[in-house]
Amino acid sequence: MILAYSLGSVLVISLISLIGALAFLFSQKLLSRIVFFLVSLSVGVLFGDVFIHIVPEVFESLSSNIASISILGGILLFFILEKFLHWHHSHAEDEDCEDHSEVHHKTLRSVILVADGLHNFLDGMIITAAYMISVEVGIATTIAVILHELPQEFGDFGVLIHSGLSRARALFLNFVSALIALLGVFVAYLLKDSIDNFANIMLAVAAGGFVYIAGSDLVPLLHKTSKPRHSVMQLLAIILGFALMFGLVFLE
Repeated sequence: MILAYSLGSVLVISLISLIGALAFLFSQKLLSRIVFFLVSLSVGVLFGDVFIHIVPEVFESLSSNIASISILGGILLFFILEKFLHWHHSHAEDEDCEDHSEVHHKTLRSVILVADGLHNFLDGMIITAAYMISVEVGIATTIAVILHELPQEFGDFGVLIHSGLSRARALFLNFVSALIALLGVFVAYLLKDSIDNFANIMLAVAAGGFVYIAGSDLVPLLHKTSKPRHSVMQLLAIILGFALMFGLVFLE
Protein backbone atom coordinates (compact mmCIF):
# COMPACT_ATOMS: atom_id res chain seq x y z
CA MET A 1 0.00 0.00 0.00
CA ILE A 2 2.91 2.36 0.70
CA LEU A 3 4.16 1.90 -2.85
CA ALA A 4 0.67 2.26 -4.34
CA TYR A 5 -0.08 5.46 -2.41
CA SER A 6 3.34 6.92 -3.27
CA LEU A 7 3.08 6.12 -6.97
CA GLY A 8 -0.46 7.54 -7.11
CA SER A 9 0.63 10.78 -5.45
CA VAL A 10 3.67 11.15 -7.68
CA LEU A 11 1.64 10.54 -10.84
CA VAL A 12 -0.80 13.28 -9.79
CA ILE A 13 2.13 15.62 -9.11
CA SER A 14 3.68 14.72 -12.49
CA LEU A 15 0.47 15.76 -14.24
CA ILE A 16 0.87 19.15 -12.55
CA SER A 17 3.82 19.70 -14.92
CA LEU A 18 1.28 20.09 -17.74
CA ILE A 19 -0.34 23.08 -16.03
CA GLY A 20 2.23 25.44 -17.52
CA ALA A 21 0.21 25.41 -20.72
CA LEU A 22 -2.63 27.17 -18.87
CA ALA A 23 -0.42 30.25 -18.69
CA PHE A 24 -1.41 30.97 -22.28
CA LEU A 25 -5.12 30.75 -21.50
CA PHE A 26 -5.06 33.49 -18.87
CA SER A 27 -4.25 37.16 -19.06
CA GLN A 28 -1.03 38.17 -17.33
CA LYS A 29 -3.04 40.03 -14.69
CA LEU A 30 -5.20 37.01 -13.84
CA LEU A 31 -2.18 34.68 -13.88
CA SER A 32 -0.39 36.97 -11.42
CA ARG A 33 -3.38 36.82 -9.07
CA ILE A 34 -3.48 33.00 -9.26
CA VAL A 35 0.23 32.69 -8.53
CA PHE A 36 -0.06 35.31 -5.77
CA PHE A 37 -2.72 33.21 -4.02
CA LEU A 38 -0.87 29.91 -4.57
CA VAL A 39 2.38 31.26 -3.12
CA SER A 40 0.57 32.51 -0.01
CA LEU A 41 -1.30 29.23 0.40
CA SER A 42 1.94 27.29 -0.13
CA VAL A 43 3.61 29.13 2.74
CA GLY A 44 0.84 28.06 5.10
CA VAL A 45 0.76 24.48 3.84
CA LEU A 46 4.54 23.99 3.95
CA PHE A 47 4.94 25.41 7.45
CA GLY A 48 1.77 23.60 8.55
CA ASP A 49 2.98 20.26 7.22
CA VAL A 50 6.34 20.70 8.96
CA PHE A 51 5.09 21.75 12.40
CA ILE A 52 1.75 19.93 12.56
CA HIS A 53 2.68 16.62 10.93
CA ILE A 54 6.38 16.05 10.33
CA VAL A 55 8.17 17.49 13.37
CA PRO A 56 5.96 15.74 15.96
CA GLU A 57 6.45 12.42 14.14
CA VAL A 58 10.24 12.61 13.82
CA PHE A 59 10.84 13.81 17.38
CA GLU A 60 8.66 10.98 18.63
CA SER A 61 10.58 8.36 16.63
CA LEU A 62 14.15 9.73 16.64
CA SER A 63 16.40 11.08 19.37
CA SER A 64 16.25 14.86 19.60
CA ASN A 65 19.87 15.16 18.39
CA ILE A 66 19.36 13.03 15.28
CA ALA A 67 16.05 14.73 14.49
CA SER A 68 17.56 18.22 14.87
CA ILE A 69 20.66 17.36 12.83
CA SER A 70 18.52 15.83 10.08
CA ILE A 71 16.29 18.91 9.88
CA LEU A 72 19.33 21.21 9.74
CA GLY A 73 20.83 18.88 7.16
CA GLY A 74 17.71 19.34 5.05
CA ILE A 75 18.05 23.11 5.22
CA LEU A 76 21.69 22.88 4.13
CA LEU A 77 20.91 20.35 1.39
CA PHE A 78 18.29 22.57 -0.21
CA PHE A 79 20.50 25.65 0.21
CA ILE A 80 23.40 23.93 -1.56
CA LEU A 81 21.11 22.51 -4.24
CA GLU A 82 19.56 25.90 -4.94
CA LYS A 83 22.94 27.65 -5.02
CA PHE A 84 24.32 25.07 -7.45
CA LEU A 85 21.30 25.19 -9.74
CA HIS A 86 21.05 28.99 -9.67
CA TRP A 87 24.73 29.27 -10.60
CA HIS A 88 24.29 27.01 -13.61
CA HIS A 89 21.01 28.68 -14.53
CA SER A 90 22.59 32.15 -14.43
CA HIS A 91 25.60 30.88 -16.38
CA ALA A 92 23.33 29.45 -19.05
CA GLU A 93 21.32 32.68 -19.30
CA ASP A 94 24.54 34.74 -19.58
CA GLU A 95 25.67 32.56 -22.46
CA ASP A 96 22.23 32.84 -24.02
CA CYS A 97 22.41 36.62 -23.92
CA GLU A 98 25.80 36.61 -25.59
CA ASP A 99 24.85 34.23 -28.38
CA HIS A 100 21.34 33.17 -29.37
CA SER A 101 22.55 30.05 -31.17
CA GLU A 102 20.78 26.73 -30.75
CA VAL A 103 23.72 25.48 -28.68
CA HIS A 104 23.11 28.04 -25.95
CA HIS A 105 19.38 27.54 -26.06
CA LYS A 106 20.02 23.84 -25.46
CA THR A 107 22.21 24.74 -22.48
CA LEU A 108 19.43 26.80 -20.92
CA ARG A 109 16.74 24.18 -21.40
CA SER A 110 19.06 21.40 -20.19
CA VAL A 111 19.74 23.27 -16.94
CA ILE A 112 16.00 23.72 -16.33
CA LEU A 113 15.20 20.07 -17.05
CA VAL A 114 18.09 18.69 -14.98
CA ALA A 115 17.24 21.00 -12.08
CA ASP A 116 13.59 19.95 -12.22
CA GLY A 117 14.53 16.29 -12.54
CA LEU A 118 16.72 16.37 -9.44
CA HIS A 119 14.08 18.28 -7.49
CA ASN A 120 11.40 15.81 -8.59
CA PHE A 121 13.59 12.85 -7.59
CA LEU A 122 13.83 14.28 -4.06
CA ASP A 123 10.07 14.90 -4.02
CA GLY A 124 9.48 11.24 -4.86
CA MET A 125 11.70 10.11 -1.99
CA ILE A 126 10.10 12.56 0.44
CA ILE A 127 6.54 11.52 -0.43
CA THR A 128 7.39 7.82 -0.10
CA ALA A 129 9.04 8.40 3.28
CA ALA A 130 5.94 10.32 4.39
CA TYR A 131 3.61 7.44 3.49
CA MET A 132 5.89 5.07 5.41
CA ILE A 133 4.98 7.06 8.53
CA SER A 134 1.22 7.25 7.90
CA VAL A 135 -1.39 7.98 5.23
CA GLU A 136 -2.15 11.28 6.97
CA VAL A 137 1.46 12.49 6.75
CA GLY A 138 1.71 11.20 3.18
CA ILE A 139 -1.35 13.13 2.02
CA ALA A 140 -0.26 16.28 3.87
CA THR A 141 3.20 16.12 2.28
CA THR A 142 1.73 15.43 -1.17
CA ILE A 143 -0.45 18.55 -0.88
CA ALA A 144 2.57 20.58 0.25
CA VAL A 145 4.61 19.39 -2.75
CA ILE A 146 1.76 20.08 -5.19
CA LEU A 147 1.22 23.62 -3.97
CA HIS A 148 4.87 24.65 -4.10
CA GLU A 149 5.23 23.00 -7.53
CA LEU A 150 2.34 24.90 -9.14
CA PRO A 151 3.90 28.40 -9.30
CA GLN A 152 7.24 26.88 -10.33
CA GLU A 153 5.69 25.06 -13.28
CA PHE A 154 4.39 28.31 -14.80
CA GLY A 155 7.92 29.75 -14.67
CA ASP A 156 9.69 26.65 -15.97
CA PHE A 157 7.31 26.32 -18.90
CA GLY A 158 7.97 29.94 -19.84
CA VAL A 159 11.75 29.42 -19.75
CA LEU A 160 11.48 26.31 -21.95
CA ILE A 161 9.41 28.27 -24.49
CA HIS A 162 12.02 31.07 -24.33
CA SER A 163 14.75 28.52 -25.09
CA GLY A 164 13.17 27.85 -28.47
CA LEU A 165 10.91 24.86 -27.81
CA SER A 166 7.39 24.56 -29.15
CA ARG A 167 4.59 24.41 -26.58
CA ALA A 168 4.02 20.70 -27.22
CA ARG A 169 7.74 19.89 -26.91
CA ALA A 170 8.09 21.98 -23.74
CA LEU A 171 5.11 20.21 -22.15
CA PHE A 172 6.45 16.79 -23.11
CA LEU A 173 9.96 17.37 -21.74
CA ASN A 174 8.61 18.98 -18.58
CA PHE A 175 6.36 15.95 -18.04
CA VAL A 176 9.26 13.52 -18.60
CA SER A 177 11.31 15.48 -16.05
CA ALA A 178 8.42 15.25 -13.58
CA LEU A 179 8.26 11.47 -14.00
CA ILE A 180 11.77 11.20 -12.52
CA ALA A 181 9.94 11.44 -9.18
CA LEU A 182 8.92 7.82 -9.83
CA LEU A 183 12.58 6.84 -9.59
CA GLY A 184 12.73 8.61 -6.23
CA VAL A 185 9.76 6.53 -5.06
CA PHE A 186 11.43 3.22 -5.93
CA VAL A 187 14.81 4.25 -4.47
CA ALA A 188 13.18 5.27 -1.19
CA TYR A 189 11.11 2.08 -1.11
CA LEU A 190 14.20 -0.08 -1.65
CA LEU A 191 16.16 1.76 1.05
CA LYS A 192 13.46 1.54 3.71
CA ASP A 193 14.70 -1.83 5.05
CA SER A 194 18.40 -1.11 4.55
CA ILE A 195 18.75 2.01 6.70
CA ASP A 196 17.52 2.20 10.29
CA ASN A 197 14.81 4.84 10.73
CA PHE A 198 15.13 5.73 7.04
CA ALA A 199 11.59 7.11 6.73
CA ASN A 200 11.88 9.37 9.79
CA ILE A 201 15.34 10.65 8.84
CA MET A 202 14.18 11.34 5.28
CA LEU A 203 11.11 13.08 6.62
CA ALA A 204 13.23 15.23 8.94
CA VAL A 205 15.37 16.22 5.95
CA ALA A 206 12.16 17.07 4.10
CA ALA A 207 11.07 19.26 7.03
CA GLY A 208 14.30 21.24 6.71
CA GLY A 209 13.77 21.53 2.97
CA PHE A 210 10.19 22.73 3.36
CA VAL A 211 11.21 25.33 5.96
CA TYR A 212 13.95 26.53 3.61
CA ILE A 213 11.62 26.74 0.57
CA ALA A 214 8.86 28.52 2.48
CA GLY A 215 11.16 30.87 4.38
CA SER A 216 13.76 31.78 1.77
CA ASP A 217 11.91 31.40 -1.54
CA LEU A 218 8.22 32.05 -0.90
CA VAL A 219 7.96 34.51 2.01
CA PRO A 220 10.28 37.07 0.29
CA LEU A 221 7.90 36.98 -2.70
CA LEU A 222 5.03 37.93 -0.42
CA HIS A 223 6.96 40.94 0.87
CA LYS A 224 7.22 42.39 -2.63
CA THR A 225 3.82 43.97 -2.07
CA SER A 226 2.85 45.95 1.02
CA LYS A 227 -0.66 47.04 0.01
CA PRO A 228 -3.04 46.46 2.94
CA ARG A 229 -5.57 44.55 0.82
CA HIS A 230 -2.89 42.24 -0.58
CA SER A 231 -1.37 41.72 2.85
CA VAL A 232 -4.75 40.70 4.30
CA MET A 233 -5.29 38.27 1.42
CA GLN A 234 -1.84 36.79 2.00
CA LEU A 235 -2.53 36.37 5.70
CA LEU A 236 -5.87 34.67 5.04
CA ALA A 237 -4.32 32.32 2.48
CA ILE A 238 -1.53 31.38 4.92
CA ILE A 239 -4.09 30.71 7.67
CA LEU A 240 -6.10 28.62 5.19
CA GLY A 241 -2.94 26.58 4.57
CA PHE A 242 -2.51 26.05 8.31
CA ALA A 243 -6.17 25.03 8.63
CA LEU A 244 -5.89 22.59 5.74
CA MET A 245 -2.93 20.85 7.36
CA PHE A 246 -4.61 20.83 10.77
CA GLY A 247 -7.74 19.34 9.25
CA LEU A 248 -5.75 16.34 8.02
CA VAL A 249 -4.98 15.45 11.65
CA PHE A 250 -8.51 14.05 11.82
CA LEU A 251 -7.97 11.82 8.78
CA GLU A 252 -6.98 8.87 10.95
